[in-house]
Amino acid sequence: MTSHAVKSIAVIGGGITGATTAYALSRRGFSVTMFERHRYAAMETSFANGGQLSASNAETWTHWSTLFKGIKWMLRSDAPLLVNPRPSWHKLSWFAAFMASMPRYHANTVETARLAIAARAHLFAWAEAENIDFDLKRRGILHIYRNRAGFEHAGRVSKMLAEGGLERRAVTPEEMRAIEPTLAGTYYGGYYTESDATGDIHKFTTGIAAAAARHGATTLYDQQVTSIETDGLSARVTSICDGLPATREFDAVVVCAGVASREFARQLGDRVNVYPVKGYSITVNLNDATSQAAAPIVSLLDDETKLVTSRLGDDRFRVAGTAEFNGINRDIRADRIRPLIDWVHQCFPGVSTRSVVPWAGLRPMMPDMMPRVGRGHAANVFYNTGHGHLGWTLSAATAEMIGDVVAEVAAHGELRLAVA
Repeated sequence: MTSHAVKSIAVIGGGITGATTAYALSRRGFSVTMFERHRYAAMETSFANGGQLSASNAETWTHWSTLFKGIKWMLRSDAPLLVNPRPSWHKLSWFAAFMASMPRYHANTVETARLAIAARAHLFAWAEAENIDFDLKRRGILHIYRNRAGFEHAGRVSKMLAEGGLERRAVTPEEMRAIEPTLAGTYYGGYYTESDATGDIHKFTTGIAAAAARHGATTLYDQQVTSIETDGLSARVTSICDGLPATREFDAVVVCAGVASREFARQLGDRVNVYPVKGYSITVNLNDATSQAAAPIVSLLDDETKLVTSRLGDDRFRVAGTAEFNGINRDIRADRIRPLIDWVHQCFPGVSTRSVVPWAGLRPMMPDMMPRVGRGHAANVFYNTGHGHLGWTLSAATAEMIGDVVAEVAAHGELRLAVA
């Protein structure tokens, strides 16, 4: 911990990466101010995701099969992966970089698994230390496969995950039903990762933001950050609250702004090529005893439909997934929500879907599927962003990583000191 020579640092963003970054920095003794444009923390992409803390989902998408599926499904509105064919320079350049990163598919999958395992340890420890209740279930994640090809691909992925330190095992259809008896349907086989877990990202993020405040961080909500400037010695953050602009000065800034990170990076002289990849979820309210008994406890990942599940307490069941490349678009489309409801009917016919809350969020995704964690061009600019579909899973590890980077820079006198 650094209790002396506190440095002032702005954290841009109050989602899972911003809140965990504020927490990690405040615990190191930095004077942290977190900016969030909503009234509360975790109101966008960290509001209602699939809930999985899934090292077993560490496989990166930088594979030719992903592109083939995107092309094949382009005209299907209910496709798991949907690419709007309308071209834009950002989309074209992003996909070009995506293809260029394919040779690192194996190495990046292994590294992502390592990060995810480290992140779980930090997150569980933080939740215990700060007494955060977030509907945590440590019951593992079961990947389900309907055909031999999918199951055999999972076997190849398992070897990569094992290189990253993750243990998971193949299970027969009979073993799958023993693990999760409520699952209906016919399956070729599955893979079960006992060490994975689930929880409510919104509850955890608000809890860790409150913990950061207890450790001395200032959390500023309703702050629409419009610009960030730096001269390498100080950073100026201009935000609007209640229609009134205000500029505050800090020694350094960490950008954790989700899909807005690209624009803030541009202002700071850096290129952070995040693309907004929309995902959808439904929260099924389990309002009767029959539905509660018919909904799964163990988390699932259906590889064919690219849907994941989590049981949040006794009375909520979350189903999430799909990927939509359509720019900054937060519309909740009925034709994208319907397949999620139909999937519940198919796999868990005893669950009533009379009360369903739909949601959509924009995942900030880098072309190589790896988060951008580290320094910017200027000495006092840092990034922790671009986690894509694994922001919840990786957040605690990357927050610790950026905390260490900032502390190392500060220890060598590269940041101007602010008297505590």
